Amino acid sequence: MTTSGDVAGPVVIGNASGFYGDRESAVREMLTGGRLHYLTGDYLAELTMLILAMDRLKDPGRGYARSFLRQMEEGLGLALDAGVKVVVNAGGLNPAGLATAVRDLADRLGLAATVAHVEGDDLSARADELGLHGPDGGAPLAANAYLGAWGIVAALGSGADVVVTGRVTDASLVVGPTAHHFGWGRTDLDALAGAVAAGHVIECGTQATGGNFSGFTGLPAGTDLIRPGFPIAEVFADGTSVITKHPGTGGAVTVDTVTAQLLYEIGGARYAGPDVTTRFDTLTLAQDGPDRVRISGAVGEPPPPTLKAGVNALGGYRNEVVFVLAGLNIEAKADLVRAQMAAAGYGETSGPDGVQVRWSLARTDRPDADTEQEASALLSCVVRSRGPEPVGRAFSNAAIELALASYPGFHVTAPPSSGSPYGVFTPVLVDASTVPHVAVLADGTRVEVAPPPASKTAVLVPVPVPELPSASAVVAAAPTVQRPLGSVAMARSGDKGGSANIGVWVSTDDAFAWLADLLTIDRLQALLPESAGLPVERHLLPNLRAVNFVIEGILGEGVASNARFDPQAKALGEWLLSRVVAVPAVLLPANQNEVNR
Repeated sequence: MTTSGDVAGPVVIGNASGFYGDRESAVREMLTGGRLHYLTGDYLAELTMLILAMDRLKDPGRGYARSFLRQMEEGLGLALDAGVKVVVNAGGLNPAGLATAVRDLADRLGLAATVAHVEGDDLSARADELGLHGPDGGAPLAANAYLGAWGIVAALGSGADVVVTGRVTDASLVVGPTAHHFGWGRTDLDALAGAVAAGHVIECGTQATGGNFSGFTGLPAGTDLIRPGFPIAEVFADGTSVITKHPGTGGAVTVDTVTAQLLYEIGGARYAGPDVTTRFDTLTLAQDGPDRVRISGAVGEPPPPTLKAGVNALGGYRNEVVFVLAGLNIEAKADLVRAQMAAAGYGETSGPDGVQVRWSLARTDRPDADTEQEASALLSCVVRSRGPEPVGRAFSNAAIELALASYPGFHVTAPPSSGSPYGVFTPVLVDASTVPHVAVLADGTRVEVAPPPASKTAVLVPVPVPELPSASAVVAAAPTVQRPLGSVAMARSGDKGGSANIGVWVSTDDAFAWLADLLTIDRLQALLPESAGLPVERHLLPNLRAVNFVIEGILGEGVASNARFDPQAKALGEWLLSRVVAVPAVLLPANQNEVNR
């Protein structure tokens, strides 16, 4: 391994954005809050790419995260003064345009900043050649491959102060700076895998420091969750890392907050990337002091010969009306309005001109309620079609015309609309050799990044199912109590295209033995009836005392299609934790272990 820079200690990499729309002051907070070598920001998600594609349709000069420019108004000078390099994927669909905008900003501010960008991920112009199409066979709005870290390495190697990328893997924002700092090469697989793990933890910002954390009520006493601090990864030359945050910032970094983020939006034990496949089943976490968690044991394997690509296309048009049903006879009221809408052509599943209809009744009402809102249920009718007309005013009018002729207390949550377009996200695999990867340096020099040769790749296959652990005699003999799963477990869930994952973990070996035995695929589908009939994968990660599920198709055609109540599956894990199961009493906290008689 060759090295560069100061390798006696770790390279310190902070994160200041987990999504497009995250806290704009985070850049300033991270640059003024303590020591950093690099500051990264993740601005891209499947839905973001669609938003940027629509932005680009309005103005070809757009297509990037404009909030990053606002952050650089103050942040660029702070970064240059502190010697901190900035690496972000805010370039979205137009990294060259954002790089130019940053240079213009630097000129206006009187700052000498060297700006490079990475491109090649945008496959839209080659959609026909690569067979990338929307659901109707038409051209996609955006089609982007997930590039790796070596373009970032090349840009930093040229002396760039700011590196702007398009669609790279989220972890590449950390892998690139770390590989540059330590001089890693493509064959340093274990070290690269360690950087991927660190990058995966910090890429979603405050989700690593207590945000969206199912165990938030059990964080250390005095934890300030009003404004969690953004995370930092201290990565060492061997790929080992410590996850932390600036002193005095809110939130907390614990083994459980880091576990939660490790399990976020993953599949099996092999986490494939363009530069390395990381074995998540070898990772070990340990508390390394207050707000410090060490990640070690990373094992890297050759990357697959393919790259993931995301295809965003116009899926069609949708409209929705939500009827409010208050008081008594909720089911009868719902039946009446359904029948009236069916008579107008909008039945249980279909409407005129091929319209798809989806009804759902949320029983948010409670008996003898003190407020009208608590006495009300919500009946939603969502319609979709390929064209705008069938779900436009005709549908809204059919609903509103019932205002004086339907159930008592008729009203809806919002005024009628003419419908709106929705997107469809499709993940595909493309041969890595067909995707250009180019670092464009500040002077215009183009550095081509070659894909790994076929001999240095490996087709992704599942790891063998590990042997199930056995519960101790004490747990096996213990009486049980009926309690929510969340009384002993935590969870984190998220979207993966049209699918969703739920990672569930516990804090002791005995609890993991019980959890692995309890949460089979059949049991999960019984606890979450929305998953019944859908393909489900289960993966055991004993080192993390975790069980991870991937539920295929539960999000329909992806986040932008708004196919379900929680379109990004953010709360799917919280629903699972609320379901009641038989828990061995010895696994419960002392104040919850009253045994069922």
